[in-house]
Amino acid sequence: MGEPLLRALNRMRDHLLDPDALVKAVASGRQKGSRPTWRRAELRYVDLKAGRHLQVTTYDETQAHTANHALAPSDGQSAARDAVDTLLDEPFANWHVDTTTQTHQLRVTKKLEAVVHTTDRAEPVEVERGHDRDKSRLLPEDDPVFVALGISDESGRLKPSRQAKYRQVEEFLRLLDSSVTDALDKGHLRRPTVEEPLRIADLGCGNAYLTFAAERFLSGVRGLPVRLTGVDVKEQSREHNATIAERLGVGARQGVSFVVGTIGAVELDPAPEVVLALHACDTATDEALAQAVSWGAQLVLAAPCCHHDIAAQLRRSPTPSPYAMITRHGILRERLADTLTDALRASLMRQQGYRVDVVQFVESQHTPRNTMLRAVRAGAPVKGGSVRKEYDDLVDTWGISPALARLLDAH
Repeated sequence: MGEPLLRALNRMRDHLLDPDALVKAVASGRQKGSRPTWRRAELRYVDLKAGRHLQVTTYDETQAHTANHALAPSDGQSAARDAVDTLLDEPFANWHVDTTTQTHQLRVTKKLEAVVHTTDRAEPVEVERGHDRDKSRLLPEDDPVFVALGISDESGRLKPSRQAKYRQVEEFLRLLDSSVTDALDKGHLRRPTVEEPLRIADLGCGNAYLTFAAERFLSGVRGLPVRLTGVDVKEQSREHNATIAERLGVGARQGVSFVVGTIGAVELDPAPEVVLALHACDTATDEALAQAVSWGAQLVLAAPCCHHDIAAQLRRSPTPSPYAMITRHGILRERLADTLTDALRASLMRQQGYRVDVVQFVESQHTPRNTMLRAVRAGAPVKGGSVRKEYDDLVDTWGISPALARLLDAH
């Protein structure tokens, strides 16, 4: 049931202006017929030398802008209160407000009414108020999931040898957070309930670092009911991951399960709505994308690993003019193969009705495999037009046959 928008926003205002209880708030989307000044806004409280401030980070199309607003009134005015009121006046379509005890989801309907869902946390959470953005983590180092995975020691301290893995997990969660939020805001993903949790599959999960982190963040921090299945070809991985799940209290009955199977042949019923495939080697990424399409997944996050298939085809095929000077050098030919492979994957997913972004999800100093394809189902498959022509021209020019195309044809 909807309610007057102003009344619902006033309730959210009370949470936003509570410097002790607010964990984080995110505003996004746009109301019908309007466009807010910012694409997204994030709010949290930070402790500075001058005292506690409200930190507001706003995002335009290209960059983020951060400002800290004092709580203490100055000449009768509170900068924090003014900043909150300014953002509440913006025509955002969605507000996600996390407090230490509850999670609030406010959605603005086409009739400009508010629909609010409030979920109580199982137990209160502690808030990190540090102002150093590099230390502001979606999951802290001492979270039980990192201890169980061996990323942090038994005292909750990050192991020096696992810093790169921790950074990778953190950046993945940031991308997952923004992708899920955007998909929910735009209606590409349904809003999950306890009775019908969001179904997620991690294909080629290995030791399930990202599987467990995703479950912990989405359910424990975001308060979203999720049902997550990890798939790997090794029975040893299934046994190892199931043991950790039970240790964390998130086993099959609580929402996390693991199955043995190949990416291309695994059967999941009901089909997942979100598909993850992180560093699946070579054409295993193509198998994951093809499976996601066959399941009708609404959101796909795939970070490719090696790109041997197209690289081998380039070595066998004559190089079209005038690109011989590139393929003459092995290292440049390999980089070209990487770029061609992911460009063709993006094009093929677009043809299947997905909106696709190719983004960097972690800095190159942490891992050279830092490209991610983010695909959101946004419409029906595209049979022809410029998208298909661009694809045909590229494969014809280079004389290559992408694995994903073959797999999609086989489904």
